[in-house]
Amino acid sequence: MKKEPFVTNEQLTELVKQFPTPFHLYDEKGIRANVQAVKEAFSWNRGYREYFAVKAEPNPFIIRILNEYGCGCDCSSMTELMLSDALGIRGEQIMFSSNDTPPEEFQYADRLGAIINLDDITHIDFLEQTIGKIPETISCRYNPGGVYEVSNGIMDNPQDAKYGFTKEQLFEGYRILKQKGAKRFGLHSFLVSNTVTNDYYPALAKTLFELAVEIKEKLDITISFINLSGGVGVAYRPEEQPNDIRAIGEGVHKVFDEILVPAGLGDVAVFTEMGRFMTGPYGCLVTKAVHEKHTYKEYIGVDACAANLMRPAMYGAYHHITVMGKEDAPCDHKYDIVGSLCENNDKFAVDRMLPEIEKGDLLVIHDTGAHGFAMGYNYNGRLWSAEVLLKEDGTSELIRRAQTPKDYFATFDCFDILKDMKYDET
Repeated sequence: MKKEPFVTNEQLTELVKQFPTPFHLYDEKGIRANVQAVKEAFSWNRGYREYFAVKAEPNPFIIRILNEYGCGCDCSSMTELMLSDALGIRGEQIMFSSNDTPPEEFQYADRLGAIINLDDITHIDFLEQTIGKIPETISCRYNPGGVYEVSNGIMDNPQDAKYGFTKEQLFEGYRILKQKGAKRFGLHSFLVSNTVTNDYYPALAKTLFELAVEIKEKLDITISFINLSGGVGVAYRPEEQPNDIRAIGEGVHKVFDEILVPAGLGDVAVFTEMGRFMTGPYGCLVTKAVHEKHTYKEYIGVDACAANLMRPAMYGAYHHITVMGKEDAPCDHKYDIVGSLCENNDKFAVDRMLPEIEKGDLLVIHDTGAHGFAMGYNYNGRLWSAEVLLKEDGTSELIRRAQTPKDYFATFDCFDILKDMKYDET
């Protein structure tokens, strides 16, 4: 399969005249079509809501687009709660799923009326001491331990994850929460990251739906909502078959009707908390070839680095690369595509077969719309890039300006590092 950019070479040539590389570019048309597909895939469930994982792409312009389609926010920190609040997304439009949570973050989530999703049984007392009560609506995060398997094999090892209650703790936790005044209960689980299979959500749903029935039978507690969290991934490699969200939604529907409806739980709302699937394929990192090096290997140095996209350096993640204007040229040159950090893992591609690259060529690094810009950092004093939205009508909008040295030094309140420096912000 061929992986094509959502932007043409002609469009990009014009964009770089306005926005210096590197920058992250987002496809508004693609995002809108995808969120509509998600909404339709789960429309069979009256209470369905997607809580977009803010950590994947914490940009108010993107979140506002998703919110137009009814998406809430899955927040995990104070600043993510603040961003949601600033956009007018409050109350049960927020799912606060955090771990090792500072008290002030629980307090703020409670003030906003967010649904608090507890990560551990000890957090019940901690939450009550922190906010002076147990909210009437509360959720608990379940970790089944062991390994998690679906029809196509082992997916992950929940027992190694730091998240969630054991089953024994979960049942005890619900008992305690009911005694302390909780009236509406949720069940949440996140077991696998970035699955490229239509089987994961239905398999997880079966696990959680059966658990909800058991909770009702043993505790006389009715689960009001079941949150399948994230884990639905994207096809980073051209040879991978992308997930079919409609098939996934129908798979969840099937087990819902098989398990929950006969148990008298047909009113349970289904929630999701996708980030990667919602925006991942609809973002790319645009960078320019600035150097070439011929030593033991052939290197192409670009003006982006791991500070702009950490995933390849952090865990060897694959991101497809298109050399713009050479989409149909033979991939007959083997390159390492590298950035400028003083770290040898600062490589966007290793031994990648690509068309011949010349200095000045524009490269599109695909699928950076989630966990791309968001994972940026300032090592080596490298600055965060701009974010640009390619709008449905073909125009563009700057949705986050590039960081400047003034921004970088702004927290040195006790040392005015720019005072005597010959530095022009322009």
